[in-house]
Amino acid sequence: MVRIAFLGLGNMGRPMAARLIGAGNDVALYNRTGAKARALAATGARVAATPREAAEGAAAIISMVGDDAASRSVWLGPDGALGGNAAADAFAIECSTLSHDWVLELAHLAARAGLRYIDCPVTGQPEQAAAGELMLLAGAGRDDLADARGLLAPFGRDIIHFGPAGSGTAYKLMVNLMGSIQIASVAEAMLQAEAAGLGLDQVARALSTGAAASPQVIRNACRMAGGDHDPVGGFAGRWRLKDTLYGLALARKLGASALLGEAAAGVFQKSVDKGFGDANESRVIDALRHAEA
Repeated sequence: MVRIAFLGLGNMGRPMAARLIGAGNDVALYNRTGAKARALAATGARVAATPREAAEGAAAIISMVGDDAASRSVWLGPDGALGGNAAADAFAIECSTLSHDWVLELAHLAARAGLRYIDCPVTGQPEQAAAGELMLLAGAGRDDLADARGLLAPFGRDIIHFGPAGSGTAYKLMVNLMGSIQIASVAEAMLQAEAAGLGLDQVARALSTGAAASPQVIRNACRMAGGDHDPVGGFAGRWRLKDTLYGLALARKLGASALLGEAAAGVFQKSVDKGFGDANESRVIDALRHAEA
């Protein structure tokens, strides 16, 4: 049994924490709104009042939150996890999709606090998290990652090690920027199909089996065809915009071209500005449909 602090119980964090609890670990939960933590505690976890309290005695502190601000709030300050009395050689594992600059800063702060930092954003949907089938994108020292693999195994089917801290996030931001471009292009294509009088259900089926198919294309084409923009089981548009902007910030820092990414960011910004930010990212089609409204 390993003592683990888990911070953040959103759509992805909740099933990830449940997998750790189910594997027999001693898990202390922290969530900004305590109701989610209390509900999961019924399965055998403990609820902490602060991240610092959750980190007390922990061999690993795992965070899965929405953005840089949320990550800073759980790691830093008088109630932050970095101020807790974690076990010797404990891991600080950040699974959230964050800006590259903040990840590098956090890695430095964690090391200064005596923790071994694992940059570990994930890819997958909530149902994959619940099944323990996430892909983990790691940036860490080789020995540290080898020691952490057993901790990560309950929710990850595979780990790709990209290099030192920050490299996992660099890949995640790149691939999420690609995803943003794909989703925006699907919305544009579906509107063209609609204007041409094609049945959108049939178009979605054809896209799903054609050369343009990818998980992003398939999932979002089907949602757009059915008008299903419920964020449950999906990814809200405001989070897609956040990931897109973080990806563009990294591209600018690297001096890399991101013309298509800039266009996708404009589309998702329009969707959020029209009040669709809490809907599934697929609702970007409505932002384009009413672009001139």
